[in-house]
Amino acid sequence: MTMKISQVAVAVGTIVAASSAVAADNAGLIGQLTNAQQDRVFAGAKIEIKELDKVTFSRRDGTFRFTNLPAGDYTLVVTYLGAKPVSQTVSLVAGENMTPVITLEAKDDALEEVMVRGQRSGQANAINQQRMADNIKSIVSADAIGQFPDQNAAESLQRLPGLSIERDQGEGRFVGIRGIDPNLNNVTINGLNIPSPEAGVRSVALDVIPSELIQTLEVSKSVTSDMDADAIGGAIEVKSVSAFDRKGQTATLSAQVSQNQLRDELSPKASATYTNLWDDTFGIAAALSYFERDFGSDNIESNADDEIEQRHYTITRERLGAAVNLDYRPDFNNQYYLRTLYSEFSDAEYRQRNTFVLDGEDSEVERESKDRYESQSIFTAALGGEHTRGEWLFDYQLGYAKSDEDEPDALYYVMVTENDSIEGDMMRRIPSLTYNADVDDLSTYELDEISFEDNYTEDTENSIQANITRSFANDPYLSELKAGFKVRQRSKKVDSNIYIFDGDFDGVDPSQFAATQPDWGLGNFGPGLNRSALRSDFKQNRGSLELAELDSELESNGASYNTNEDIFAAYFMGTFDIEQWHIVAGVRYENTDFDTSGMRVELVEDEQNDVEEVVNTPWQADRSYDYFLPSVNAKYTFSEQLILRAAFTQTISRPRFEESTAYQIIESKTEEDDGEFVTEREAEVGNPALLPYEATNYDLSLEYYPGDIGVLSAGLFYKKIDNFVIYADVAGTSDWEGYDEVIQPVNGESADLLGLELSWVKAFDNGLLLSANGTFSNSNATTLLDGERYKTSLPNQSDTVGNLTVGYEANQFSLRLTMAYKNKNLEEIDGDMIRMEDAHQQFDFTGKYFVNDDVTVYFNAININDEPYYHYFDQRNQNAQYEEYGRTFELGFNWQL
Repeated sequence: MTMKISQVAVAVGTIVAASSAVAADNAGLIGQLTNAQQDRVFAGAKIEIKELDKVTFSRRDGTFRFTNLPAGDYTLVVTYLGAKPVSQTVSLVAGENMTPVITLEAKDDALEEVMVRGQRSGQANAINQQRMADNIKSIVSADAIGQFPDQNAAESLQRLPGLSIERDQGEGRFVGIRGIDPNLNNVTINGLNIPSPEAGVRSVALDVIPSELIQTLEVSKSVTSDMDADAIGGAIEVKSVSAFDRKGQTATLSAQVSQNQLRDELSPKASATYTNLWDDTFGIAAALSYFERDFGSDNIESNADDEIEQRHYTITRERLGAAVNLDYRPDFNNQYYLRTLYSEFSDAEYRQRNTFVLDGEDSEVERESKDRYESQSIFTAALGGEHTRGEWLFDYQLGYAKSDEDEPDALYYVMVTENDSIEGDMMRRIPSLTYNADVDDLSTYELDEISFEDNYTEDTENSIQANITRSFANDPYLSELKAGFKVRQRSKKVDSNIYIFDGDFDGVDPSQFAATQPDWGLGNFGPGLNRSALRSDFKQNRGSLELAELDSELESNGASYNTNEDIFAAYFMGTFDIEQWHIVAGVRYENTDFDTSGMRVELVEDEQNDVEEVVNTPWQADRSYDYFLPSVNAKYTFSEQLILRAAFTQTISRPRFEESTAYQIIESKTEEDDGEFVTEREAEVGNPALLPYEATNYDLSLEYYPGDIGVLSAGLFYKKIDNFVIYADVAGTSDWEGYDEVIQPVNGESADLLGLELSWVKAFDNGLLLSANGTFSNSNATTLLDGERYKTSLPNQSDTVGNLTVGYEANQFSLRLTMAYKNKNLEEIDGDMIRMEDAHQQFDFTGKYFVNDDVTVYFNAININDEPYYHYFDQRNQNAQYEEYGRTFELGFNWQL
């Protein structure tokens, strides 16, 4: 890319330095909305100058601004759902800025105490911001996050309309928007695109971000041209705490202890936040969170043919998060900020697995242990500023983001025995097994393989962006013009070191590793394997073990690669206010330079020439592509209560790294067959020539705000997706002649998604709270099944997603019972079978008691109905995976200093 970040930074500095001063014959109005206690600000309020018919809304710190106004006396009207309307006369003097502080009060005095405590206030903030947004958006505020038993950002988002989560070990991980694959979402933290710590994917596992570090979570279901285009599903923006979001000095301290019923372990959690604002010019906000959770799961899987697996997991999960944000606002026209966030997520996992291979007289059992420690971290730093010069607004940001995943010293042991007594039935949710008692005697087993892995993934991104906005106070239709650019330089590296030891185990007696039988709730598991004994054995004997050099080399080199992606984006957009219409329209240009380097690794086993070797050939590829992407977001205001929205947007999503990276793993085997030597060749390969997904999106919604804290909405959406990526057998094509099988991701035919989204939120004066939403959709996509075209739905797309919350609030307590539902969905095509994820319905409860204005005690019950995680093949009673996590109970307190 010809334009480097350093050059762009100089250009931005020049633009800001050259900006002109405010016109001397005009005035400015710069205010803030707060409550009577001066300890809370209000975002999303509508502020109107009646005489000029000018409207704006308050930002997340409660501030609002009108620029380039003629001098005179005006009436300022402020409306905010849940608060009494405020009307105030202001006198503007030419060449000066007026800075009113406006106090909002709850509509019902009886609710004032509840609003101060943040119960309805958090919900009101989110609804008001949604109402005033330019695009179709859903928001969760920090106060609302605290009303649910959610451990991380992913679980907090599942309460919003159209959102669902993918779980790992019972805990929310990836977020899907309207049923779209999480890899097709864009995730940012404080405006920075977040690279994924996991190898191969783009989706960010939001379980690495503790909920205590979050000020707001914003989900945009339609994009504007000043937003990143890689958002076919949508865009998720995580905003961390800022001192200007609050007033004065605040501090909170929280602590809890939890118990997982399945493993009967106690787990501690603690968090603290601190904000301070000095002279309304300099603010600091800091947050720290730590959570250690001991839990596990019981699992049973099958391949619907001849294998049944029993799995027992014991996990210690730690989550450490910290954020420090600095804001400096020396005057009303200039502000600077530094936003930092660090999150570390680790799993110390011990898995014991029994694999039963059902093959009559040749049946066998494998007992395997997996002992690994995995840590993921995300660090982001954003440095930026904003400057107002009359009708001009300049803002810019330098960003650095790094994610990594480290899996050092992962150890696997596999022990095998043959036993012809094994029988099983896989046509059940929980498969059944019968066998003789000697299957549970470890002395009948032989050590078959040991593998040791050291894997590391690093994903970094440097970015710079700048925007310039020109407001038009006196134009009857044109309100604003905005233009800007963004440069992103991303690098992803995967380094895998895999060592496989598969021989010379004659002197090893597996019974020396025996441990007590695990507490496994799905049947008989048999003897356990001693974790520390296995680790000790490997350390003592590693030097004498026989390394399978070829297999180790094949696995290591085939899984390692480097990928670089440089993106330059520029946009131009305008905002128009034509009577009741508010229209934001523009176009975005994005250019991508992509290069990848990896290895073509071929394992050659040739009996004819007595050759057995691995041939490594470096493979590099690069390509460039660009797009012009228009967007139109329109809002028609029938009244203060009724709003119609419509949107037309075009978006893209770049392929996953594991799909587009340069790697080839080839196995070539030459053997004698009926007196002739026959060569069979199979391969698994990436595809650097993949095109991005392309989507055309249509949205139409109607929102009704009854005047209190509540909203009733309905929306239709349609997405047409081209270049949908599918995995296909491309053997026999021009590049793969002479191969028996070559599995490669290729661009497929188009897919489409049509859906209806319904939502109702209502806070009643008697303290009752109700929230219900449902998304109903249907998708069609073409893939390949057993070598033939097959019509199916989009992967990970559920046709029904819903949430229900029933709550009650009083001055002394708050109660919430929630239900999250996700219908079945296609997970993948597995060979010639369709693997489905079953419907999931989970109930959670949270109760709070307010000891006084500063101390709150709470109790959470998670997964009350003990809902399992279930996958099946073709028919619902044909097991693919059944996993139980148990219930979790939490007891804790919050102390606001």
